[in-house]
Amino acid sequence: MLQEKLKDHHIILASGSPRRQQFFRDLGLDFEIRLKPIEEKFPSELRGVEITNYLAELKAAAFEGELSTDDILVTSDTIVWHGGRALEKPADPAQALQMLKELSGKTHEVITSVCFMTSEKLRTVHAITRVTFSRLEEDEIQFYIDNFRPFDKAGAYGIQEWIGLIGVEHIEGSYFNVVGLPTHLVYQTLREIAE
Repeated sequence: MLQEKLKDHHIILASGSPRRQQFFRDLGLDFEIRLKPIEEKFPSELRGVEITNYLAELKAAAFEGELSTDDILVTSDTIVWHGGRALEKPADPAQALQMLKELSGKTHEVITSVCFMTSEKLRTVHAITRVTFSRLEEDEIQFYIDNFRPFDKAGAYGIQEWIGLIGVEHIEGSYFNVVGLPTHLVYQTLREIAE
């Protein structure tokens, strides 16, 4: 099992996301949570996966020079990519409403990059999932925002919540990536690092 392979390593998850932390527990991993405040800004010319790669690596860079030889630091970043731009976390209910109206009846991409850093090397992997929403009524969107307050979620929605149950028509790629972490890639990459 993976935990056995990793017995000589110490995993540090640099994420405050309860969903990502739960995924690590579900994968059976022993890990420490270590957080650093990062200003998540990226150069405007970056597109799609370039943005998530940049931000995941930016989060890892904050730990440069602090890792022991047995440490594996894991950072990640997720965006919703639609209409040639990144939809990040909404600042307020009005922005959440605007984002969900944009996604209604259309297909968008959820992109997550995961960066693995040791004292010697850095490796970044990513997953892209295409999600198609049915047409959402404004009162449905408003109900979701009022009751679920999705202000900590890229694109203003959680696929595992009510809006996903009623609105997601089709998904192409990893479901868990949309929830917040491409768990299959995390598992594979940790196995490869441990070997």
